[in-house]
Amino acid sequence: MKKRSKRYAKGLEKFDVSKTYAVDDALRILAEFPPAKFDETVELAMHLGVDPKQGDQMVRGIVRLPHGSGKTVRVLVFTTNQGDALAAGAEYAGLEDLIAKIQDGWCEFDVAIATTAAMREIRPIARILGPRGLMPNPKAGTVSDDVSSAIREVKAGRYEFKMDKTANIALIVGKKSFSAEKLRENVHVAYEEVERACPESVKSRYILSATLSSTMGPGIKLSMKQMQF
Repeated sequence: MKKRSKRYAKGLEKFDVSKTYAVDDALRILAEFPPAKFDETVELAMHLGVDPKQGDQMVRGIVRLPHGSGKTVRVLVFTTNQGDALAAGAEYAGLEDLIAKIQDGWCEFDVAIATTAAMREIRPIARILGPRGLMPNPKAGTVSDDVSSAIREVKAGRYEFKMDKTANIALIVGKKSFSAEKLRENVHVAYEEVERACPESVKSRYILSATLSSTMGPGIKLSMKQMQF
């Protein structure tokens, strides 16, 4: 069994792990956890009542957090108009040079955006970007000829989520330094987007459980009866 830190143990003293809590109560408890030496990420995790082995029950979507994620997002843009992309806030921009770097194993970025024309050029590295969740995708808004708008949305807190092989899904909803109100609104939006992504083939209960946690703290189980905001 993994040995937990003293900070984690003290966090467990703040609530009853056998109980479930309303979001407001969970946020209050989370704020009382012993602080870490950095601004912890707050995450909403859910276990879904779907069969991950069924192709028509895959859950994925896009969330646009009203208050952002608090995360510094490193954006790479595949484009021949490097100057405009960098001016719009991208950390990296280019085409052939970036493709060559990625083929050599470099992937020091969080989101990749591509223009429509550039998509044809990056097909050879799809096998590298795809498994890492970095391949530009029109449905995720990361294939666009309006590069400035795409960068702005990503920086503001829009990101793609996807269920894992065990029917779990985790979404970043902010930082521990956020106010309770901002975290609550981000949790609300994230939860609604997962609900909206429910496959049509799912006829039974969809979201089975939900947990709120910070990077260094224990998970607080949420009351599903009170998750209807």
